Amino acid sequence: MKRLLSFSICLLLAAAVSAQPQVIAHRGYHATDGSCRNSIASLKKAQKLGIFGSECDINLTKDGEVLVAHGGMHPDKSIYKDKSIERVDIQKSTKAQVQAIKLENGETMPTLDEYLAQAKKDKKTKLIIEVKKHNTPALETAIVEKTLATVAEYGLQEQVEYIAFRPFVCTELKRLAPEGTKIAYLNGDYTPEYVAGMELTGIDYKYSVLQKHPKWIKQAHKLGLTVNVWTVDKEEDLRWCIEQGVDYITTDNPVLAKQLIKEMCK
Repeated sequence: MKRLLSFSICLLLAAAVSAQPQVIAHRGYHATDGSCRNSIASLKKAQKLGIFGSECDINLTKDGEVLVAHGGMHPDKSIYKDKSIERVDIQKSTKAQVQAIKLENGETMPTLDEYLAQAKKDKKTKLIIEVKKHNTPALETAIVEKTLATVAEYGLQEQVEYIAFRPFVCTELKRLAPEGTKIAYLNGDYTPEYVAGMELTGIDYKYSVLQKHPKWIKQAHKLGLTVNVWTVDKEEDLRWCIEQGVDYITTDNPVLAKQLIKEMCK
């Protein structure tokens, strides 16, 4: 009986780690020399790592340009706490006004065009684009339309996936993107059943949400949804995600994530 029990436990553990998660670099691989979040350098370094994907964020300027940036303000308030630093509101400024302020690694904030040009150089690395929230539905539709059109111009429809916090952005992506485009919901307030009802392809939830609702991982898989978890950096948290059988892990520490997956999913 003991031998049977031990064998059963081994089978369960093997099943838990048999599905090998893929690594996504959060805002590119920025935690390394010469790089910074959402920069061309961070995308290049993510591509060099040989991981599944590199995530980035996009905002629409008031003159209709799509720029790769996370926060509504540039420089990002979550990175620079100093209130004396000059900041501009990306969505209320022109492209020229935003790009006049350099990124922390000295780069000019990239346009989506520039980012896609670099993405095209390595077809093995997916680009995961987060469409940020905007002040009106019309603006959110505009950035979705511009983004999809630009991705199509570069012939990267198969290489680009989309994520968003706003249900409206997700439904606009679903409405306007080519059939089969991967679109995941970020906010963590909807059950997998609800997201499946939106006809999206996955949930992409914060680590604390999935820790609170671990059953959502299996529920999502039964519904045919993929499961991504963000932003997971600590070793113990990464191990938990791997053991739970998530499909993707978005992390600021892609090197460690890659190492742990290799170790645990032999």
